[in-house]
Amino acid sequence: MQVMTYGLKPALIFLFITAAMATVLLFMGRDLICPCGYVSFWTGPGAPPREGSQHLFDLYSPSHLIHGLLFFGVLALVARRLSINIRFAIALIVEAGWEILENTPLVIERYRAVTVSLDYNGDSVINSIFDVIAMVVGFYLARVLPVWVSVAIVIGLEVLTAFLIRDGLALNILMLFWPLESVLQWQQGG
Repeated sequence: MQVMTYGLKPALIFLFITAAMATVLLFMGRDLICPCGYVSFWTGPGAPPREGSQHLFDLYSPSHLIHGLLFFGVLALVARRLSINIRFAIALIVEAGWEILENTPLVIERYRAVTVSLDYNGDSVINSIFDVIAMVVGFYLARVLPVWVSVAIVIGLEVLTAFLIRDGLALNILMLFWPLESVLQWQQGG
């Protein structure tokens, strides 16, 4: 019975926070699924720009997995005395909060103005839910993997996304807060 209770608490935390996020996104006017009318499991390079961040997983999903790895590590350092379920809830709230903020007109316009994402229209609700799922996977991977493996995964995913789409978590943060013309030119293939 203890094993079931342990697994039930994180699942309920996930369902509650993710449902609240999805409800807020729907009230903000976000599309539930891609306006194209269908849902793909994966959207990769070469997909129509309007379908970016509209399906279940895309080339930005690794960034959300990295969020989970980082949230686990930071919370293990600064909130060591809190239970794993409380740390998990904190990570979920931060991720869900980012998904909501990321889909506000202010942030969407910021992406269009200073990043390579000129056609970014925000995420569909289903994409935001799967971004949260990617974060959860990262969080629980960090819980069971040695630190050096988590660090290797972060570096590997950042290199992979930089190679595939000339973007990633670090570049995304850099360009949102301190845009550099030289980075933008490189991202545009110059």
